[in-house]
Amino acid sequence: MPLINERTGEVIADMVEVARTRQERRRGLLGRDGMPRGSALVLTPCNAIHTVGMRFPIDVAFVDGRGRVRRIVRQLRPTRISVCLAAKTTIECPSGQLEEIRLQVGDQIRLVPEGL
Repeated sequence: MPLINERTGEVIADMVEVARTRQERRRGLLGRDGMPRGSALVLTPCNAIHTVGMRFPIDVAFVDGRGRVRRIVRQLRPTRISVCLAAKTTIECPSGQLEEIRLQVGDQIRLVPEGL
């Protein structure tokens, strides 16, 4: 399921994991040593995250209910907290990935189901 930036048509991530349950969201990226380039963890519903116990920095995009990026946090280091009250979904990516694909606040994000 690729995650697409509608403004540029670029793929944000082509390996997307979605965390919908409370247990999946609580686990998040804990216990991992990193994320491969081109991957993303989508937490929904979610408007706040922490990196306590994580071993690596991440890029974060907070997205509202319409799929618009409301806030971007680049290179969020371990033991930090980040919040965006307007967000419904949070996208976590490897550090530097959102810069590489030129994601901006206001961009529209779309998750494309397999086969489309």
